[in-house]
Amino acid sequence: MNKFKKYMLLAVAFLVAVSARAQEVPSADLMRSNGKIFVVVAVVVTILVGLFIYVFAIDRKLSRLEKGETFK
Repeated sequence: MNKFKKYMLLAVAFLVAVSARAQEVPSADLMRSNGKIFVVVAVVVTILVGLFIYVFAIDRKLSRLEKGETFK
């Protein structure tokens, strides 16, 4: 029974991979051809960097507060 579950899981994973590979996203091709995909990537990276900086700043302030230091 254990082998049967492994083979079924393998078959399902294979079918999911094949079906995901078969789908094409026309809007992504359009954005790549126009060069707009780089704008989208730049915006996403900018937002993520901003969030990381914000979380780092909050962590530093929280660490100072836990130590009893005052803020600048």
